[in-house]
Amino acid sequence: MELDVNGKTITIETEGDTPVLWVLRDLLGLTGTKYGCGAAACGACTILVDGSPIRACITPVSALAGVKITTIEGLAALPVGPALQESWDAHDVPQCGYCQSGQLMSAAALLTANPKPNDVAITDAMEGNICRCGTYGRIRKAISAAAEAIGSQN
Repeated sequence: MELDVNGKTITIETEGDTPVLWVLRDLLGLTGTKYGCGAAACGACTILVDGSPIRACITPVSALAGVKITTIEGLAALPVGPALQESWDAHDVPQCGYCQSGQLMSAAALLTANPKPNDVAITDAMEGNICRCGTYGRIRKAISAAAEAIGSQN
């Protein structure tokens, strides 16, 4: 099976029902995508498929043939990636950091689709991304600041 991961075509051999999370982590060595709950409830495993956030822990790899997969390792190559990374750092978002790759991927999908989100749009887009450290306020501020930075570049 061929996959497009972070702009590279990769050939893998695995069962079609293998969750893409394990393909990314175990076969491709892309360990930035985290295993959290295994039930698509926490968001730690969020990746982008054709720009939309999905949960890698429940998505079979066979469902991803012919689409563009972006993981946290590919975030910097996205137009919104550098602004998000800088804003995340400037606002001290990570505490334990475990959820951050999923949070960033959901934020990237949001800012790509809606470059000027209000608080309601941010809350809606980040729904289902759980941060056990409770850094939600910093996440919201970082997303807003990234949106401002992206807007000032255009």
